[in-house]
Amino acid sequence: MSTAIAEGLRTTEAIPAHEQAESIEPEQPHISVVIPVMNESESIPVLTDEILEVLQPLGKPFEIIYVDDGSRDRTPELIRSLCATDSRIQLIQFRKNFGKSAALSAGFDAARGDVIVTMDGDLQDVPAEIPKLLQALDEDTDLVSGWKHPRNDPITKRIPSGIFNAVVRKLTGITIHDFNCGFKVYRSEVTREIPLYGELHRYIPVLAHNRGFRVAETKVRHRSRRYGHSKFGGTRFARGFFDLITVLFLTQYTLRPLHFFGWFGVSTFSIGFLINSYLAILWFMGQPIGTRPLLTLGVLLMIIGGQFLVFGLLAEMIASTTHRSAGYSIRRHVGAPEDRKTREADEHR
Repeated sequence: MSTAIAEGLRTTEAIPAHEQAESIEPEQPHISVVIPVMNESESIPVLTDEILEVLQPLGKPFEIIYVDDGSRDRTPELIRSLCATDSRIQLIQFRKNFGKSAALSAGFDAARGDVIVTMDGDLQDVPAEIPKLLQALDEDTDLVSGWKHPRNDPITKRIPSGIFNAVVRKLTGITIHDFNCGFKVYRSEVTREIPLYGELHRYIPVLAHNRGFRVAETKVRHRSRRYGHSKFGGTRFARGFFDLITVLFLTQYTLRPLHFFGWFGVSTFSIGFLINSYLAILWFMGQPIGTRPLLTLGVLLMIIGGQFLVFGLLAEMIASTTHRSAGYSIRRHVGAPEDRKTREADEHR
């Protein structure tokens, strides 16, 4: 199988009909591997061979979903060749580059497996580590994040990444060493409950933990980049910190926004009120205050404080009408009416 795939990828000719007829029949997968790719034509053949070599001996049905995020090389063409020879392989092709979060979201929507594996398509993640991640996904864990140790990247990437991870650990309280590692294993309910947009893929463990899912970490091997170059520039760290502010707000104040705006509103209004109270005392004592800049500051602070409180109340109104699930996540429902009906039918038979 591995050799056939490699040979099929060396040509751009159409796959003959008789070869397509020999394609592997699809079945309901247990494992779904989601791989966002962009301009990785040199890596795709090797990566596919390695994944098949690891997953086939497991004896569980699987599928491989490549999400092409606007590639401009032969990446989509090569993956289509794979799809023609193996029905367990799928291609989702974007019209243009929409980002990794969008690619993962599309892959999660298409995945049918009970267990979802995500990894990068640049061969730096080692497919042979998938069984280790699957083993770590026991009954008490819903998400296992890889920790690239040791990390084979230039020091110009390792140092900023280390600072970034330390800040995220401090602010979120989640003790994961590598939030940005794309090599992860999830239960399918995790991917169904966590919406991804922008660049929030870095904070999936934070979002999952906030929903009550249990998050763990395990060390995985990491290889140096063999082909091409990184698709992420230095600006991703700046964007990452902006996204961190978004995540902190979403995880702590989505269902109680007045608690966020209220602190700013009350503190600002209180400072302005104290300033104006002081000036009022001076005015009663006969001192002129109309031309004092402090009066303008006090009035301005009270107005701003009132606006923050109004923003918080409006956000509460929006939250009350949009978050119908009240922010909870159900692990299981034992003794539900459907379960009782099923048991009664089994007993009757």
